[in-house]
Amino acid sequence: MRRWLLVLTAATTALVLAALLVPLALLTRTHAEERATAEATARAQYVASGVGATLGSGAGSTAGPFVDGANTPSGPATSVILADGRVLGAPTRVTDAVRLARRGRAFTYAAPGGGRLVLVPVQGPEGGTAVVQVALTQGQLYEGMLASWLILAGIGAGLVLVGLLIADRLGARLVGSARRLAGVAERLSGGDLTARAEPSGPPELRLVAGELNHLAARISELLTAERENAADLAHRLRTPVAALRLDAEGLRDAEEAERIASGVAALEQQVDEVIRRARRPLRGPLHADLAEVARERAAFWLPLAEDQGRSVDVDVPGAPLWVAVPGDEVAAALDALIGNVLDHTPLGVGFRVLAGPAPGGAVLEVSDEGPG
Repeated sequence: MRRWLLVLTAATTALVLAALLVPLALLTRTHAEERATAEATARAQYVASGVGATLGSGAGSTAGPFVDGANTPSGPATSVILADGRVLGAPTRVTDAVRLARRGRAFTYAAPGGGRLVLVPVQGPEGGTAVVQVALTQGQLYEGMLASWLILAGIGAGLVLVGLLIADRLGARLVGSARRLAGVAERLSGGDLTARAEPSGPPELRLVAGELNHLAARISELLTAERENAADLAHRLRTPVAALRLDAEGLRDAEEAERIASGVAALEQQVDEVIRRARRPLRGPLHADLAEVARERAAFWLPLAEDQGRSVDVDVPGAPLWVAVPGDEVAAALDALIGNVLDHTPLGVGFRVLAGPAPGGAVLEVSDEGPG
């Protein structure tokens, strides 16, 4: 999301700046052209007034140095074409534009090879009309335009960077809010029903956070009610189990009474275990000591196994053997395996409970000596 927001901001900002800066760049070009033309016209008028006064007074010999002084290395080429065809200042030739200017018209026009020519007639000298010509090259006509364009480009790049910085900060807020919501959802999926989202970011994400909190509260309420139902059901089982135990104690056959009483005791232990699990917090540890659980469940089933004449071999390490599984789930799996041995093998068949380390984890095995 953050990257796409940056791309969208960069594209939008670039389009807006292009719509603004391109006309501004063209306006800068036109302004540079007009400024250079205005300066050349002013130069031509100045030279025309000076040359006209010199030629009108009869001191034509001083016109040449005056025109030469008007020409500078960095300035435009300035020429004066006299009526007899002689040229003072920068060399040039008599063109149709010069002949037109001799008729008393001052004008500018684009030179065929690029640049701009400014022609101003000099009224008053004897022998005909002279013409002052100021020639602007292409570089002189657009002098300073490149610097202006670079400044505009720098302003545009700066605005794009500012826009990206603002978009990045906004994107970080949006992404941070979304990631926090994802973290709360992950905690809820892991069984932590106390996880709650802190509403932040735009209104839509705040709404999602509120609904996620409502969902977590509702799940917690439903699980609590379900566990209460399980505990209540287990409590109700106590009465018939107690009656069954009393009936077993009243049997005349002592051996039969002892066998049934052992089964009833195991049933009572299971009922108590259901009640204890129902009363536990909703979020339990996500790891367990496999060796400890194996020893505890083997000891739990040992009385019933001995009553059926079965031998029980428990092979587990003395050190803790941690596995990434809740202890109650390991115990439930082990109870199911041992229960299968007791229910589906002949009396007297022994079994073995093995737990040990394995590559990448641990191994739990329940094997018996039955026919299979």
